[in-house]
Amino acid sequence: MQKNTSTIHFHKSWLLLIWILLFFTACSNDDDKDVTPEANQYLVSSTFIRDVSKEDIVKSASAIDASVSLYVGALAKNAVKAYKITYKTKNTDGAEITASGAVIIPVTSESLSMISVQHGTITSDAAAPSNFQPGSEADSFGSLFASIGYIIVYPDYIGYGASKDLPHPYEHRASLASSALDMLRAAKELLKQQTEVKWNEKLYIAGYSEGGYATMCLQKKIEEEASSEFNLKASSCGAGAYDKTAFMKYVINSSVNTVASYNSLYLWVMLTYDRIYKLNKPKTYYFKDPYAAQIEQLGIANPINVSFNTILNDSFKTAVNTGRDTGFITAIGDNDVYNWKPKTPTRLIHGTADPLVFYFNSVNAVTAMNKLGAADVVLVPVPGGTHSSSIPQYLITTLGFFTNPTYQ
Repeated sequence: MQKNTSTIHFHKSWLLLIWILLFFTACSNDDDKDVTPEANQYLVSSTFIRDVSKEDIVKSASAIDASVSLYVGALAKNAVKAYKITYKTKNTDGAEITASGAVIIPVTSESLSMISVQHGTITSDAAAPSNFQPGSEADSFGSLFASIGYIIVYPDYIGYGASKDLPHPYEHRASLASSALDMLRAAKELLKQQTEVKWNEKLYIAGYSEGGYATMCLQKKIEEEASSEFNLKASSCGAGAYDKTAFMKYVINSSVNTVASYNSLYLWVMLTYDRIYKLNKPKTYYFKDPYAAQIEQLGIANPINVSFNTILNDSFKTAVNTGRDTGFITAIGDNDVYNWKPKTPTRLIHGTADPLVFYFNSVNAVTAMNKLGAADVVLVPVPGGTHSSSIPQYLITTLGFFTNPTYQ
């Protein structure tokens, strides 16, 4: 009898042990689903870059501008940690690629909002956010806003970082929006896997110059395709070329600046659209000699020290102005991002004397959006501001906008 009882107890104990093991194995497997790379749809990898102390952040703020140092730098309160992430997205031809960006996390136990920052024009991979070089936009502006108390997400875009072997689709609406959105999705997966910082699920987006344009493109894509994924609270767009059609016609037909670095950007837009939209026009279609041959050889590195309109063939300008060149006109129009109705509170900050990205881009956008019934889209002019001199005011306005209790 004792033997039978012991046997029963043994079997019961063994069954209990098996049940406990199965229970904890199941729990362990459930946890693995949240943290293993196989469960991620977008995130591929994350790598720690470096720490940045609060003292170094405040010092960087003072180097940006005195007003930024006084207003924004004074609010810096945390050290930050910078990470490089790689993630899945699609190139302009639809092929899946691996892109990258930086995620900058404050060292704090507070629950924080997130800002996705779309960087301005860069011409070297060294300046990409994920490289986090000292003095770069991500290192300075990104660390500063993170120190104030935001999780900062900084996409490299296609053509930099992990995708540096691909051409950057400069000022291309669709790919700027999709690569930034997929970066946000990857960052969301990253935050689920860590315990360093708490995200309160609120998202703000911001960017200046190409970043201002990219931010508007991202905003439109989130509102139209991903509103259920993100709680987008506000958008701050600085000095972006939103009305591509009006911008291009102005550059083609008007005497503008003779600054080679500006002209290289106008050229970059034209060559990018020719490639992406498979227009495949010879350089001699667009440009006069000797510029056609020089651009064929040097691309955007070719110095153009005259007004951009003077290097263009009259036949090309006529084809655009009369509507005959439907391919080029359609390509330009596909990149307009001004004539729609945002739901998100939006600020367009722009210097009134901007000689590179003309002020009318923001005027046209705000006029069109308000005409369509947008509830909270406001133009914030910087009187007499140029493209570079307006940056401090952009930073101060953006922080005031994002911290306004109305938009929490």
